[in-house]
Amino acid sequence: MKIEDLEEIDKQLMYKAYDAWPEIAKESFEKKFEKIDIKDIDHIVFSGMGGSGTIGDTIEAILSKQNMHVTVVKGYVLPKTVDSKTLVITTSVSGKTSETLEILKQAKDMSAKTIGFSSGGLLESFCKENDLLFQKIDMIHSPRASFPQFLFSILNVLEPILPIKQNEIDESIFSLEKTRQNVFSGNLNSSNIALDLAEFSKDLVCIYHPDGLKASAIRYKNSLQENSKTHAMIEDVIESCHNGIVAWETDSNVKPVLIQGSDDNHNTIERWEILEEFFNMRGIDFKIIKSVEGNILSKIMNLIYTLDYSTLYLSILKKIDPSPVRSIDFIKKKLY
Repeated sequence: MKIEDLEEIDKQLMYKAYDAWPEIAKESFEKKFEKIDIKDIDHIVFSGMGGSGTIGDTIEAILSKQNMHVTVVKGYVLPKTVDSKTLVITTSVSGKTSETLEILKQAKDMSAKTIGFSSGGLLESFCKENDLLFQKIDMIHSPRASFPQFLFSILNVLEPILPIKQNEIDESIFSLEKTRQNVFSGNLNSSNIALDLAEFSKDLVCIYHPDGLKASAIRYKNSLQENSKTHAMIEDVIESCHNGIVAWETDSNVKPVLIQGSDDNHNTIERWEILEEFFNMRGIDFKIIKSVEGNILSKIMNLIYTLDYSTLYLSILKKIDPSPVRSIDFIKKKLY
């Protein structure tokens, strides 16, 4: 692959937005946002669809070891447990996601504490009309390419209530810079692990992940579908050993991609070893993508960075412009 291929096929130059992710993350966390000042909460609900939903998945992982009830909602209905001690965080990059707007309306009616994040649109209007907390964040290129802009801006605003320290943010950004040296558009050769994964994943892939890295797996699936216009599926590595593994008893053109943590639980490591032995025994080619070492934000962000790049490169290999999402546009025209 050559840079000319990217420029010719990626007509809206999405790759340039990806190339800038480390700087975008750093600037977003350092920007002077008003910090949230909400006390007396025992439940946090994240509402968002698609790329916005990945933000909720990521922050849920950050909060997973805290004494806080966390729910990620990807749909139209808030859980019945929402009350005045609940903080409902709604995110829509476009500001017009119907599901997220409905959740915001329900949260207001249920007297929950709320905050909205978007680049404008109906979500901004609703928050301002109803005197609800709102933070405007600019979109970069597209909702999915805006991921670090929104994630690190939201981490910035929510800093007082999140158990994440400055050194962990700094570590995640530093590791992004290091990962970029390998996967970005200036290194289009055989050492680029994202390009290698793109070559491997030309057929349908089945993505295996441990529970703690679920956000990365979901995002990879979504980006394969949006950027590469290809089908994909995800499997929790533990749960799959009780059902999904059976599907490999027949010949298939599906290829397994194993997303592994640098320090997975010892039971998970044992399961990875068994699964790899099974694939080798069956002659099934698979690819392992390992997280960087460090805190959970670093692991998830760097995995998403590598995996997203691979879907962009796959789109170029397939000679498909990654930016247009005509099917989503069709559905939105029917809804709005």
